[in-house]
Amino acid sequence: MGFTPAQRRTIYTLGFCGLVSAADNWFVSPALPAIASALGVAASAATIVLTAYLVPYGMLQPVCGTLGDRFGRLRVLHVIVAGLAIGTFLCALAPTLPLLVAARVVTGCFAAGIIAVSQAHVGDVVGPERRGAAVGVLMGVTFTGQGLSSGLGGIITDLMSWRAAFACFGALALVALALLLRLPAGGGSVAGGAAPAGEVADGEGRPVAQGGFLVRASRIFFGSHRAVFLVACSTGLVFLGVYGFMGTFLFERCGLGSTQAGLIMMLYGVMCLVGGTVSGRIGAAHGPRGVILVGEASGLVAIASLAAVAATGLWQPALLAAGALGFGYILTQPTLVSLSMDADPAQTGLCTGLIGLGVFAGGGVGSALGSRVVAALGYGGLWAAAAALLACQLVVGGRALAALARRG
Repeated sequence: MGFTPAQRRTIYTLGFCGLVSAADNWFVSPALPAIASALGVAASAATIVLTAYLVPYGMLQPVCGTLGDRFGRLRVLHVIVAGLAIGTFLCALAPTLPLLVAARVVTGCFAAGIIAVSQAHVGDVVGPERRGAAVGVLMGVTFTGQGLSSGLGGIITDLMSWRAAFACFGALALVALALLLRLPAGGGSVAGGAAPAGEVADGEGRPVAQGGFLVRASRIFFGSHRAVFLVACSTGLVFLGVYGFMGTFLFERCGLGSTQAGLIMMLYGVMCLVGGTVSGRIGAAHGPRGVILVGEASGLVAIASLAAVAATGLWQPALLAAGALGFGYILTQPTLVSLSMDADPAQTGLCTGLIGLGVFAGGGVGSALGSRVVAALGYGGLWAAAAALLACQLVVGGRALAALARRG
């Protein structure tokens, strides 16, 4: 991939931090039935635990990205990874569902900036020409954790308890913090430099655009690259919304336990890693829009496979669903991140944070809306709605991204 040893060290260390933040949320999916049983609530009601993490996780990403632009990315990462560890241990101690939800909100607030700030820092470290490939590797490692944590979390939940699972992932967050503290401040950066005279500089010497936070965020989100950010919103709504329901769906429709469902969902992580390594080749052959189209088509394959599970009660199509969903997501989200950095190169932390806002807040909204759809129409209705939305994204979003490429 042409990275120096220092750059590779930075990419994989930050990827591990992202892995822990993704794992911290998504191991909960196969553990939801056990959590619901222990706390005396319905399994569908326990999905609020996912929403409680994802919504602040998405909403605060632009804030954390801006803080990283202003005060230095690694300094901000030290604080938020430490907060992630503390919040996860608090979840392990929560005696009731409301307190667990509150602890998840706290954890999501701290974890919010890990991916956005890491993506911006990696962009600084490798430079624009290798940014897409570096972000793809970073996100491949990150979301490998999302998939693998499902299996590991399910096993720990069955062998010990869901509280032990939270404690184990809290310990992983402490390991991530220790590795992060060992990174040099520069990380092999080929970008950056001093701010020009008269401009405000951030903690690493880059110029920071002026104006209030909401003004700057709105200018970027609704500016020339708005198609990128709007596609990010629908990506989170569909991909993360669908993934969040897989554990309870396989439990209720196929009778699978936490370990069995988690092992199936591990394929998501495996294909995230595969997708992260091949996204650069697809992009070189077909461009960023081609990468996104392949990702969206893979998402449709995943949803069709889940519909087959709903219709037959067989769990085997879920293997394809988990793998296709991971492959599709890891092609789509990092490509949107790379495109977003061109919206304002002076504020790449804010740009990547806005992608995180769209994707992860969208995932939280998808979990909340999905519960209503399941209650009204069942899982078949949920998969039909997800397929319709993703097909709309493929057509309408594809045209908008094509128009953006022509303007560029």
